[in-house]
Amino acid sequence: MEPETENKKPKIRMPAEWEPQSFVQLSWPHARTDWAYMLDEVTACFVNIAREIVNRQNLLVVCADTNEVREKLKKLPQKKIMYAEISTNDTWARDHGGITVFKNGKPVVLDFTFNGWGMKFAASHDNQITRKLFAENVFPESVKYKSRKNFVLEGGSIESDGKGTILTTAECLLSENRNNLTKEKAEKKLKKYLGAERILWLENGFLKGDDTDSHIDTLARFCSVDTIAYVKCTDENDEHYEALSRMENELKTMTLSGSANKYNLIPLPMADAVYDENDDRLPATYANFLIINGAVLMPTYNSTKDQIALQQLQKAFPDRKIIGIDCTALIKQHGSLHCVTMQYSLP
Repeated sequence: MEPETENKKPKIRMPAEWEPQSFVQLSWPHARTDWAYMLDEVTACFVNIAREIVNRQNLLVVCADTNEVREKLKKLPQKKIMYAEISTNDTWARDHGGITVFKNGKPVVLDFTFNGWGMKFAASHDNQITRKLFAENVFPESVKYKSRKNFVLEGGSIESDGKGTILTTAECLLSENRNNLTKEKAEKKLKKYLGAERILWLENGFLKGDDTDSHIDTLARFCSVDTIAYVKCTDENDEHYEALSRMENELKTMTLSGSANKYNLIPLPMADAVYDENDDRLPATYANFLIINGAVLMPTYNSTKDQIALQQLQKAFPDRKIIGIDCTALIKQHGSLHCVTMQYSLP
């Protein structure tokens, strides 16, 4: 048999988040999740996110009780909402959701292993959600399912520019409790599964209280093929200052694919410090925004920096409406807006 030639290999591409979307997934909080002690508060936040999504596109709600959630969303146009009653451990759809790629131009949803961010938390139910969604025919017949359970990968750990470049962090993707791979082997997997042509690695950057081992969506985000928004710390007394300054310097050295040109970098302010009841700092970040059709949903924290962040993000997305959503509830469980959502770019 002749070896497979380059032009016979399937062309795989991971779309950028700003490309047209079909729907966004939310995995709804319920009384058997860590949100039990503040369920009303976090539900109100989810309702606000859902409202902004259905103003522009469809919404998929994964939930423990369809009737209960439908009642919460009864003021929204139900024809734009799909419900799937599936058992869940938690609500972080960004990391247990399927990841869309296009194989020879046709959509495929990849189902990677989610192991609770390196076996920190239970994920037995969440790890089965994508497979069960296909079993319940939530996705159109034209969309194919592909199991990639041999690889641990969370959606929040990767950023795609839609043109073959993946931005990620070494701290997360190379962690021992995920795949325990060398950088070379991890790159090989990303290129095979996501069609990546090159991987941009950040070696620096973290947020105190982050359980994800420095997910890229808490630190730096593609806003277009040539623009990256990132968290910048200007307070030399802040514990993040040195690491985020080193991260900024890394970003300044990165160039566009096939070019010597540098990225247009748009700094987002470091959010004012938020603490839990034990006086431990929480990972509040403006980089955890969600791009949807015609708009960007940005987390706010009742902070003096909220308006500055909105203005900065508008520079990155001049043709989209920037909408702030109060995510002070989400940050209490160490996540934010992008973390609880997953977009699907399908027919």
